[in-house]
Amino acid sequence: MLETIRWDGDAVALIDQRYLPFKEDYLSCRNAEAVAAAITDMVVRGAPAIGVTAAFGIALGLKQSGKKDAESLRQSMESLSTLMAGTRPTAVNLFWAIDRMKKRFEELISSGVEAVLAGMEREAVSIQTEDIEINRRMGAHGAELVPDGARILTHCNAGALATAGYGTALGVMRAAVEAGKKIEVFADETRPFLQGARLTAWELVQDNIPVTLITDNMAGHFMALGEIDMVITGSDRIASNGDVCNKIGTYSVAVLAKEHGLPFYAVAPTSTFDLSITSGKEIPIEERSPEEVTHIQGVRIAPEGVRIRNPAFDVTPSRLVTAIVCENGVAQAPYNESLRALAKSHQAA
Repeated sequence: MLETIRWDGDAVALIDQRYLPFKEDYLSCRNAEAVAAAITDMVVRGAPAIGVTAAFGIALGLKQSGKKDAESLRQSMESLSTLMAGTRPTAVNLFWAIDRMKKRFEELISSGVEAVLAGMEREAVSIQTEDIEINRRMGAHGAELVPDGARILTHCNAGALATAGYGTALGVMRAAVEAGKKIEVFADETRPFLQGARLTAWELVQDNIPVTLITDNMAGHFMALGEIDMVITGSDRIASNGDVCNKIGTYSVAVLAKEHGLPFYAVAPTSTFDLSITSGKEIPIEERSPEEVTHIQGVRIAPEGVRIRNPAFDVTPSRLVTAIVCENGVAQAPYNESLRALAKSHQAA
């Protein structure tokens, strides 16, 4: 299985997604600042993967802090948490992982510095290994929604590269294939960062899952021709009412799916649920560099002086969402009830 994130003890190694599919290189981050920069610069991306990476960044930073007393170590913990939280604002898994590391820190601090350092490393490793298991459970639940012969449209990359391994939306597709079903995938290219063209298509080709790459503005055309049966995407944050925040362009795909009578499924772990907010209107939407729009692979494609907007995410209203798949099952409307029930299952486990 593709190794997105590797803990080397004195460094965090990340497959550099900026250069895929042309070059498969790992970037070795040897301090917490380098880990934070890797998240910001999209060396690593995808909500679960960002959370795992941040956890390792905190463990690495504490290990290198050289602090010998509890209070100094606590100050380092706060600084590292702030550093990681400042990398990307939209994906809630980042903040979930930071909070989990902070909670574990407080549980360990009375046991001494060495116990803290060893325990925080173990906690980060646990977050990583749990993510892979969670993805496989999501895949099994989601595969039941996929009929044999399904033609699936996906947007952005919600595969092994977006997680610790296996994937969320692509995990459902992998599980369907493992169950003996024949599927075909249409992958939107996902402008402006081209996660679909560069990453999703690459992953599916590696797995010998039939995939057709299309530009973002072709989705409606193929739906109208009857060549798409369903839409499956990941998510970066899900509000308590079932509004789904995902890569920019997802909302448009959901509207098209509704118009053509196609089911729209979002796949995400319970750590992506943000039950503290009532709707997607409360989700902060990251605006990224204009150069991601004006340039492709370093080549300028737009005129100098043009104004640019580059929101990285949009929100799909819950009325357009057929179901939300997580590791504990499948949520359907009313989402205020079903999401909370599945989140409680996670807490009980």
